[in-house]
Amino acid sequence: MQLWIILLIIFGGFIIFGLLYDWVAKKKNMNTDFQGGVKSLNEAKNIYAEKTLEDAKGKIGNNGKW
Repeated sequence: MQLWIILLIIFGGFIIFGLLYDWVAKKKNMNTDFQGGVKSLNEAKNIYAEKTLEDAKGKIGNNGKW
């Protein structure tokens, strides 16, 4: 099979999945709040940055050896 046909099938599958998910969500009156993940992402970034800085401090404080 040619590559463009495979990519078309995969892309079409994603679109069909999205349409089905949206249809079921509307039918069941599901509340989809995707902003909750974005709010916790900022906290995760802060934790990662603090951990990285803490690790760098520890390496520098060890006689300047990286």
